[in-house]
Amino acid sequence: MRKFGLIGKDIDYSFSRTYFKTKFENENITDATYVNFDLEVISLFDIQTRHTSNLSGCNVTIPYKEVIIPYLDKLNKTAKAIGAVNTIRINKKGKLVGYNTDYYGFKKTLEPYLKKHHKNALILGTGGASKAVAYALKKLGIKYSFVSRTASKHSKYTYNTLTKEEITKHTLLINCTPLGTHPNIEACPEIPYNGITDKHILFDLIYNPEKTQFLKLGKQQGATTINGHRMLELQAEKSWRIWNK
Repeated sequence: MRKFGLIGKDIDYSFSRTYFKTKFENENITDATYVNFDLEVISLFDIQTRHTSNLSGCNVTIPYKEVIIPYLDKLNKTAKAIGAVNTIRINKKGKLVGYNTDYYGFKKTLEPYLKKHHKNALILGTGGASKAVAYALKKLGIKYSFVSRTASKHSKYTYNTLTKEEITKHTLLINCTPLGTHPNIEACPEIPYNGITDKHILFDLIYNPEKTQFLKLGKQQGATTINGHRMLELQAEKSWRIWNK
């Protein structure tokens, strides 16, 4: 029996475990199981993988998409360029190879909504998922800036310096923070929502709840809103293809 799983912390809510369980049942895949590896610290990853027989691959979620890289034997070129991993394939030699399918899921989900005026984006948050988003935007020819709580060489804006005019100018806003995730569904990034117009797209990587406060406030301003559900489905299927190639 082949084993797959999700590496993360406090991941009882996991999309991946439910998704793959349903996939295996619907497609009559009887030689595979998918479990959660809920790790308090990333240093437990080595122990976990060594003690799990027939482990063929893993997904990786918050907060380990970047810090897991030193534990891997190799990165594919996209994961290396992004600097974050959300999929690991264990090859026939037992080597752990890192991939990034977040980039693929985000890009494929966003593309149908894009119009000519979507030239500038703000990425809210600077974690592993935001790096995949930035890579996808670069491939799409969209200029982007990061927004974070504190100023750094990576973040052009902080939440307390972001103006209404800057929001209006950037017609694509992507929430890569966990703000608004169940159960804290009233939380959202603190930005000037009154700068949002009907020309905006708001994309939230969160999928639970379906409509976060971030998306609701954007919708009130006439914006197009997208949640993270389709992105997660696409990245999961891409992971499955990588594990089975």
